[in-house]
Amino acid sequence: MSTGTTTTPSTAQASGGDEATDLSKQYDTPLGLAHTTMQALKDRIKLHYDLASDYYLNLWGEHIHHGYWPTESSKANDSKETAQLNLIRLLLSISGLLPQERDGNGEEKQLRILDVGCGIGGTTRYLASALAAAVTGITISGKQVQIASRLSRSAAAAAAAAARGPGLDAPPAAAASGGGDDDDDDDADGFIPLGDKGGKVRFVELDAEQMGDYFASSTSSASASASSPGREGGGNGGQGLFDVVWISEALSHFPNKVLFFRNAHRLLRPGGKLVLADWFKAEDLEDGVFEADIKPIEDGMLLPPLCTQQEYVGLATDAGLKVLGGPKDISKDVSKTWDISWSLVQNPSLWAFAFSQGRDGIAFLQAFRAMRRGYANGSFRYAVMSFAKP
Repeated sequence: MSTGTTTTPSTAQASGGDEATDLSKQYDTPLGLAHTTMQALKDRIKLHYDLASDYYLNLWGEHIHHGYWPTESSKANDSKETAQLNLIRLLLSISGLLPQERDGNGEEKQLRILDVGCGIGGTTRYLASALAAAVTGITISGKQVQIASRLSRSAAAAAAAAARGPGLDAPPAAAASGGGDDDDDDDADGFIPLGDKGGKVRFVELDAEQMGDYFASSTSSASASASSPGREGGGNGGQGLFDVVWISEALSHFPNKVLFFRNAHRLLRPGGKLVLADWFKAEDLEDGVFEADIKPIEDGMLLPPLCTQQEYVGLATDAGLKVLGGPKDISKDVSKTWDISWSLVQNPSLWAFAFSQGRDGIAFLQAFRAMRRGYANGSFRYAVMSFAKP
Protein backbone atom coordinates (compact mmCIF):
# COMPACT_ATOMS: atom_id res chain seq x y z
CA MET A 1 0.00 0.00 0.00
CA SER A 2 1.65 3.19 -1.12
CA THR A 3 1.14 6.52 0.60
CA GLY A 4 3.31 8.49 -1.79
CA THR A 5 6.42 10.41 -0.84
CA THR A 6 6.21 12.11 2.54
CA THR A 7 8.88 14.54 3.58
CA THR A 8 9.61 15.53 7.14
CA PRO A 9 11.17 18.99 7.04
CA SER A 10 13.49 20.20 9.75
CA THR A 11 12.87 23.29 11.79
CA ALA A 12 15.73 24.97 9.97
CA GLN A 13 14.11 24.61 6.56
CA ALA A 14 13.07 27.88 5.00
CA SER A 15 9.35 28.32 4.65
CA GLY A 16 7.91 28.60 1.17
CA GLY A 17 4.59 29.94 -0.08
CA ASP A 18 4.32 32.34 2.85
CA GLU A 19 4.37 35.67 1.08
CA ALA A 20 2.19 38.31 2.72
CA THR A 21 0.52 41.04 0.70
CA ASP A 22 0.03 44.66 1.66
CA LEU A 23 -3.64 43.89 2.14
CA SER A 24 -3.07 40.89 4.42
CA LYS A 25 -0.54 42.86 6.48
CA GLN A 26 -3.30 45.31 7.39
CA TYR A 27 -5.13 42.45 9.12
CA ASP A 28 -2.17 40.58 10.59
CA THR A 29 -3.43 38.01 13.10
CA PRO A 30 -1.29 35.54 15.07
CA LEU A 31 -2.32 31.95 14.30
CA GLY A 32 -1.92 28.72 16.23
CA LEU A 33 -4.43 29.14 19.03
CA ALA A 34 -5.98 25.98 20.44
CA HIS A 35 -9.74 25.46 20.17
CA THR A 36 -11.69 25.60 23.43
CA THR A 37 -14.18 22.71 23.16
CA MET A 38 -15.16 20.50 20.26
CA GLN A 39 -18.80 21.60 20.50
CA ALA A 40 -17.75 25.24 20.34
CA LEU A 41 -15.64 24.37 17.30
CA LYS A 42 -18.62 22.74 15.57
CA ASP A 43 -20.73 25.82 16.28
CA ARG A 44 -18.03 28.03 14.75
CA ILE A 45 -17.83 25.78 11.68
CA LYS A 46 -21.59 26.03 11.15
CA LEU A 47 -21.51 29.82 11.55
CA HIS A 48 -18.56 30.09 9.16
CA TYR A 49 -20.33 28.26 6.36
CA ASP A 50 -23.62 30.05 7.01
CA LEU A 51 -21.84 33.37 6.60
CA ALA A 52 -19.27 32.57 3.92
CA SER A 53 -20.93 30.19 1.45
CA ASP A 54 -22.12 32.94 -0.87
CA TYR A 55 -18.53 34.16 -1.04
CA TYR A 56 -17.32 30.64 -1.77
CA LEU A 57 -19.74 30.44 -4.68
CA ASN A 58 -18.67 33.80 -6.10
CA LEU A 59 -14.94 33.22 -5.69
CA TRP A 60 -14.47 29.51 -6.25
CA GLY A 61 -17.61 28.25 -7.97
CA GLU A 62 -19.99 25.44 -7.11
CA HIS A 63 -17.24 22.97 -6.15
CA ILE A 64 -15.76 23.88 -2.76
CA HIS A 65 -12.73 21.60 -2.89
CA HIS A 66 -9.20 21.41 -4.26
CA GLY A 67 -8.35 21.23 -7.90
CA TYR A 68 -6.16 18.42 -9.26
CA TRP A 69 -3.53 19.08 -11.92
CA PRO A 70 -1.95 15.64 -12.53
CA THR A 71 0.40 16.47 -15.41
CA GLU A 72 2.64 19.31 -16.44
CA SER A 73 0.26 20.02 -19.30
CA SER A 74 -2.72 20.27 -16.96
CA LYS A 75 -0.77 22.50 -14.58
CA ALA A 76 -0.09 24.83 -17.50
CA ASN A 77 -3.50 24.73 -19.13
CA ASP A 78 -6.33 23.49 -16.90
CA SER A 79 -8.58 26.06 -15.25
CA LYS A 80 -9.52 25.67 -11.61
CA GLU A 81 -12.97 24.47 -12.71
CA THR A 82 -11.46 21.74 -14.89
CA ALA A 83 -9.05 20.80 -12.10
CA GLN A 84 -11.92 20.43 -9.63
CA LEU A 85 -13.61 17.98 -11.98
CA ASN A 86 -10.28 16.19 -12.38
CA LEU A 87 -10.33 15.51 -8.65
CA ILE A 88 -13.83 14.05 -8.73
CA ARG A 89 -12.85 11.82 -11.65
CA LEU A 90 -9.78 10.63 -9.77
CA LEU A 91 -11.98 9.61 -6.84
CA LEU A 92 -14.32 7.77 -9.20
CA SER A 93 -11.32 5.99 -10.68
CA ILE A 94 -9.73 4.81 -7.42
CA SER A 95 -13.09 3.54 -6.17
CA GLY A 96 -14.16 1.90 -9.43
CA LEU A 97 -17.57 3.52 -9.38
CA LEU A 98 -19.69 2.95 -12.48
CA PRO A 99 -23.00 4.58 -13.48
CA GLN A 100 -25.15 1.64 -12.46
CA GLU A 101 -24.79 -1.78 -10.91
CA ARG A 102 -26.81 -4.92 -11.46
CA ASP A 103 -28.78 -6.76 -8.83
CA GLY A 104 -28.91 -10.53 -8.35
CA ASN A 105 -31.33 -10.85 -11.26
CA GLY A 106 -29.00 -9.01 -13.63
CA GLU A 107 -31.19 -5.91 -13.69
CA GLU A 108 -29.76 -2.42 -13.37
CA LYS A 109 -30.38 -0.59 -10.11
CA GLN A 110 -29.85 3.05 -9.26
CA LEU A 111 -26.89 3.83 -7.04
CA ARG A 112 -27.72 5.51 -3.74
CA ILE A 113 -24.97 7.87 -2.62
CA LEU A 114 -24.56 9.83 0.61
CA ASP A 115 -22.42 12.95 0.05
CA VAL A 116 -21.18 13.94 3.52
CA GLY A 117 -20.25 17.58 3.93
CA CYS A 118 -21.76 18.37 0.53
CA GLY A 119 -21.20 22.13 0.64
CA ILE A 120 -23.32 23.87 -1.99
CA GLY A 121 -23.89 20.66 -3.89
CA GLY A 122 -21.48 20.84 -6.81
CA THR A 123 -20.17 17.30 -6.37
CA THR A 124 -23.62 16.05 -5.40
CA ARG A 125 -25.01 17.22 -8.73
CA TYR A 126 -22.02 15.90 -10.67
CA LEU A 127 -22.38 12.41 -9.17
CA ALA A 128 -26.13 12.36 -9.78
CA SER A 129 -25.68 13.32 -13.42
CA ALA A 130 -22.57 11.27 -14.20
CA LEU A 131 -23.74 8.11 -12.43
CA ALA A 132 -27.52 8.50 -12.88
CA ALA A 133 -27.60 8.18 -9.10
CA ALA A 134 -29.86 9.24 -6.25
CA VAL A 135 -27.57 11.41 -4.15
CA THR A 136 -28.36 12.76 -0.70
CA GLY A 137 -26.11 15.62 0.39
CA ILE A 138 -25.78 16.52 4.05
CA THR A 139 -24.20 19.64 5.55
CA ILE A 140 -24.19 21.26 8.97
CA SER A 141 -25.07 24.60 7.35
CA GLY A 142 -28.67 25.52 6.64
CA LYS A 143 -27.43 28.27 4.33
CA GLN A 144 -25.61 25.71 2.22
CA VAL A 145 -28.78 23.61 1.96
CA GLN A 146 -30.61 26.66 0.61
CA ILE A 147 -27.91 27.46 -1.94
CA ALA A 148 -27.48 23.83 -3.01
CA SER A 149 -31.21 23.38 -3.53
CA ARG A 150 -31.49 26.60 -5.49
CA LEU A 151 -28.56 25.74 -7.76
CA SER A 152 -29.92 22.23 -8.30
CA ARG A 153 -33.37 23.45 -9.30
CA SER A 154 -31.76 25.94 -11.66
CA ALA A 155 -29.68 23.13 -13.17
CA ALA A 156 -32.79 20.98 -13.51
CA ALA A 157 -34.66 23.80 -15.24
CA ALA A 158 -31.75 24.40 -17.61
CA ALA A 159 -31.58 20.69 -18.46
CA ALA A 160 -35.31 20.60 -19.10
CA ALA A 161 -35.10 23.65 -21.36
CA ALA A 162 -32.25 22.09 -23.32
CA ALA A 163 -34.23 18.88 -23.72
CA ARG A 164 -37.24 20.77 -25.06
CA GLY A 165 -35.14 22.48 -27.67
CA PRO A 166 -35.26 26.06 -28.96
CA GLY A 167 -38.60 27.79 -29.38
CA LEU A 168 -40.52 25.53 -27.00
CA ASP A 169 -42.00 27.11 -23.91
CA ALA A 170 -41.68 25.65 -20.45
CA PRO A 171 -44.81 24.33 -18.71
CA PRO A 172 -46.55 27.13 -16.78
CA ALA A 173 -45.43 25.89 -13.33
CA ALA A 174 -41.81 25.64 -14.39
CA ALA A 175 -41.88 29.04 -16.02
CA ALA A 176 -43.35 30.59 -12.90
CA SER A 177 -40.72 29.07 -10.61
CA GLY A 178 -37.81 30.01 -12.84
CA GLY A 179 -35.87 27.04 -11.53
CA GLY A 180 -35.21 28.80 -8.24
CA ASP A 181 -36.51 27.89 -4.79
CA ASP A 182 -39.83 26.37 -5.85
CA ASP A 183 -40.06 22.69 -4.86
CA ASP A 184 -43.10 21.75 -6.94
CA ASP A 185 -41.02 19.47 -9.17
CA ASP A 186 -39.34 17.60 -6.30
CA ASP A 187 -40.34 13.94 -6.09
CA ALA A 188 -42.14 12.32 -3.17
CA ASP A 189 -38.87 11.70 -1.35
CA GLY A 190 -37.74 15.32 -1.68
CA PHE A 191 -35.31 14.67 -4.53
CA ILE A 192 -34.76 17.17 -7.33
CA PRO A 193 -34.61 15.36 -10.70
CA LEU A 194 -31.62 16.29 -12.87
CA GLY A 195 -31.89 15.65 -16.60
CA ASP A 196 -33.46 12.66 -18.29
CA LYS A 197 -31.11 9.88 -17.12
CA GLY A 198 -32.70 9.44 -13.71
CA GLY A 199 -30.13 11.26 -11.58
CA LYS A 200 -31.54 13.20 -8.65
CA VAL A 201 -30.36 15.09 -5.57
CA ARG A 202 -31.65 16.27 -2.25
CA PHE A 203 -30.05 18.15 0.62
CA VAL A 204 -30.45 17.78 4.38
CA GLU A 205 -29.18 20.04 7.14
CA LEU A 206 -27.53 17.55 9.46
CA ASP A 207 -24.55 17.26 11.79
CA ALA A 208 -22.64 14.39 10.18
CA GLU A 209 -21.92 12.87 13.58
CA GLN A 210 -25.65 12.12 13.77
CA MET A 211 -25.93 10.54 10.31
CA GLY A 212 -25.90 6.95 11.55
CA ASP A 213 -28.95 7.34 13.77
CA TYR A 214 -30.68 9.77 11.41
CA PHE A 215 -30.71 7.48 8.40
CA ALA A 216 -30.74 4.06 10.04
CA SER A 217 -33.66 4.90 12.33
CA SER A 218 -36.00 5.70 9.45
CA THR A 219 -37.73 3.03 7.41
CA SER A 220 -39.43 5.48 5.10
CA SER A 221 -38.43 6.04 1.51
CA ALA A 222 -37.83 9.69 2.33
CA SER A 223 -34.76 8.85 4.41
CA ALA A 224 -32.85 6.81 1.86
CA SER A 225 -34.86 6.64 -1.33
CA ALA A 226 -35.80 3.09 -0.36
CA SER A 227 -38.21 2.63 -3.21
CA SER A 228 -36.66 -0.47 -4.75
CA PRO A 229 -37.34 -4.00 -3.49
CA GLY A 230 -34.98 -5.02 -0.72
CA ARG A 231 -34.02 -1.44 0.12
CA GLU A 232 -35.72 -0.99 3.45
CA GLY A 233 -34.44 1.29 6.17
CA GLY A 234 -32.33 0.66 9.25
CA GLY A 235 -34.03 -2.49 10.48
CA ASN A 236 -33.04 -4.59 7.50
CA GLY A 237 -30.52 -6.97 9.00
CA GLY A 238 -27.46 -4.86 8.20
CA GLN A 239 -28.11 -4.55 4.49
CA GLY A 240 -27.30 -0.83 4.59
CA LEU A 241 -28.98 2.18 3.10
CA PHE A 242 -26.34 3.44 0.68
CA ASP A 243 -24.14 2.01 -2.03
CA VAL A 244 -21.58 4.79 -1.58
CA VAL A 245 -20.59 7.17 1.19
CA TRP A 246 -18.63 10.04 -0.38
CA ILE A 247 -16.72 12.59 1.69
CA SER A 248 -14.40 15.20 0.22
CA GLU A 249 -12.46 17.58 2.48
CA ALA A 250 -15.01 17.42 5.28
CA LEU A 251 -13.76 14.71 7.64
CA SER A 252 -10.86 16.88 8.78
CA HIS A 253 -13.51 19.13 10.39
CA PHE A 254 -15.05 16.30 12.44
CA PRO A 255 -14.01 16.01 16.10
CA ASN A 256 -15.05 12.34 16.32
CA LYS A 257 -13.51 10.57 13.35
CA VAL A 258 -13.91 7.13 14.94
CA LEU A 259 -17.67 7.68 14.94
CA PHE A 260 -17.65 8.71 11.29
CA PHE A 261 -16.01 5.50 10.11
CA ARG A 262 -18.36 3.42 12.26
CA ASN A 263 -21.35 5.27 10.82
CA ALA A 264 -20.08 4.83 7.27
CA HIS A 265 -19.79 1.09 7.85
CA ARG A 266 -23.25 1.06 9.41
CA LEU A 267 -24.92 2.86 6.51
CA LEU A 268 -23.19 1.04 3.65
CA ARG A 269 -24.66 -2.08 2.15
CA PRO A 270 -22.34 -5.11 1.87
CA GLY A 271 -20.01 -4.34 -1.03
CA GLY A 272 -20.67 -0.62 -0.64
CA LYS A 273 -17.83 1.88 -0.89
CA LEU A 274 -16.46 4.75 1.14
CA VAL A 275 -14.74 7.33 -1.10
CA LEU A 276 -12.60 9.91 0.65
CA ALA A 277 -10.39 12.92 -0.04
CA ASP A 278 -8.90 14.99 2.76
CA TRP A 279 -6.16 17.09 4.32
CA PHE A 280 -3.46 15.51 6.49
CA LYS A 281 -0.34 16.28 8.44
CA ALA A 282 2.82 14.50 7.34
CA GLU A 283 4.13 11.54 9.33
CA ASP A 284 6.61 12.05 12.17
CA LEU A 285 6.72 15.83 12.19
CA GLU A 286 9.17 17.52 14.51
CA ASP A 287 7.54 19.65 17.20
CA GLY A 288 8.86 22.90 15.77
CA VAL A 289 7.51 22.16 12.30
CA PHE A 290 4.15 21.11 13.72
CA GLU A 291 3.85 24.36 15.69
CA ALA A 292 4.96 26.51 12.73
CA ASP A 293 3.06 24.82 9.89
CA ILE A 294 0.17 22.68 11.18
CA LYS A 295 -1.17 24.56 14.22
CA PRO A 296 -1.91 27.71 12.16
CA ILE A 297 -3.87 25.60 9.67
CA GLU A 298 -5.86 23.90 12.43
CA ASP A 299 -6.61 27.29 13.98
CA GLY A 300 -7.54 29.28 10.89
CA MET A 301 -9.34 26.46 9.04
CA LEU A 302 -11.39 25.47 12.13
CA LEU A 303 -9.96 21.95 12.37
CA PRO A 304 -9.59 19.60 15.30
CA PRO A 305 -6.16 17.94 15.39
CA LEU A 306 -5.20 16.73 11.91
CA CYS A 307 -4.52 13.04 11.31
CA THR A 308 -2.00 11.29 9.12
CA GLN A 309 -3.07 9.22 6.14
CA GLN A 310 -2.24 5.97 7.91
CA GLU A 311 -4.35 6.99 10.89
CA TYR A 312 -7.38 7.17 8.57
CA VAL A 313 -6.56 3.73 7.20
CA GLY A 314 -6.38 2.39 10.75
CA LEU A 315 -9.70 3.96 11.72
CA ALA A 316 -11.39 2.56 8.61
CA THR A 317 -10.10 -0.98 9.09
CA ASP A 318 -10.93 -0.88 12.80
CA ALA A 319 -14.51 -0.03 11.76
CA GLY A 320 -14.67 -3.13 9.57
CA LEU A 321 -13.85 -1.64 6.18
CA LYS A 322 -11.17 -2.93 3.84
CA VAL A 323 -8.82 -0.82 1.74
CA LEU A 324 -9.94 -0.59 -1.88
CA GLY A 325 -7.68 2.09 -3.33
CA GLY A 326 -4.89 4.31 -2.04
CA PRO A 327 -3.97 6.16 0.00
CA LYS A 328 -2.70 8.13 -2.99
CA ASP A 329 -0.79 11.25 -1.98
CA ILE A 330 -1.41 13.98 -4.56
CA SER A 331 -0.13 16.97 -2.59
CA LYS A 332 2.10 18.27 -5.37
CA ASP A 333 -0.77 18.08 -7.83
CA VAL A 334 -3.31 20.01 -5.73
CA SER A 335 -1.18 22.66 -4.04
CA LYS A 336 -1.82 25.12 -6.88
CA THR A 337 -5.31 25.47 -5.38
CA TRP A 338 -3.97 27.74 -2.68
CA ASP A 339 -1.90 29.88 -5.03
CA ILE A 340 -5.12 30.58 -6.92
CA SER A 341 -7.10 31.06 -3.70
CA TRP A 342 -4.59 33.53 -2.26
CA SER A 343 -4.81 35.54 -5.45
CA LEU A 344 -8.61 35.47 -5.45
CA VAL A 345 -8.95 36.84 -1.93
CA GLN A 346 -6.84 39.97 -2.55
CA ASN A 347 -10.01 42.03 -2.40
CA PRO A 348 -10.33 44.80 0.22
CA SER A 349 -14.09 44.35 0.60
CA LEU A 350 -13.64 40.63 1.34
CA TRP A 351 -11.11 41.33 4.09
CA ALA A 352 -13.36 44.04 5.50
CA PHE A 353 -16.23 41.55 5.59
CA ALA A 354 -14.00 38.96 7.28
CA PHE A 355 -12.93 41.56 9.84
CA SER A 356 -16.57 42.32 10.61
CA GLN A 357 -17.06 38.66 11.54
CA GLY A 358 -14.40 38.75 14.25
CA ARG A 359 -11.16 36.86 14.63
CA ASP A 360 -12.38 33.67 12.90
CA GLY A 361 -12.98 35.53 9.64
CA ILE A 362 -9.51 37.08 9.49
CA ALA A 363 -7.80 33.93 10.79
CA PHE A 364 -9.43 31.95 8.00
CA LEU A 365 -8.02 34.22 5.28
CA GLN A 366 -4.60 34.39 6.91
CA ALA A 367 -4.56 30.58 7.05
CA PHE A 368 -4.36 30.52 3.25
CA ARG A 369 -0.71 31.50 3.68
CA ALA A 370 -0.24 28.69 6.18
CA MET A 371 -1.72 26.22 3.69
CA ARG A 372 0.72 27.37 1.00
CA ARG A 373 3.61 27.15 3.46
CA GLY A 374 2.60 23.66 4.61
CA TYR A 375 2.45 22.36 1.06
CA ALA A 376 5.74 24.00 0.15
CA ASN A 377 7.48 22.51 3.19
CA GLY A 378 5.92 19.05 2.81
CA SER A 379 4.41 19.13 6.30
CA PHE A 380 0.83 19.43 5.04
CA ARG A 381 -0.45 16.68 2.76
CA TYR A 382 -3.44 15.80 0.59
CA ALA A 383 -4.55 12.28 -0.29
CA VAL A 384 -7.42 10.30 -1.75
CA MET A 385 -8.44 6.78 -0.74
CA SER A 386 -11.35 4.37 -0.92
CA PHE A 387 -12.65 1.51 1.18
CA ALA A 388 -15.24 -1.24 0.82
CA LYS A 389 -17.59 -2.92 3.25
CA PRO A 390 -17.10 -6.70 3.01
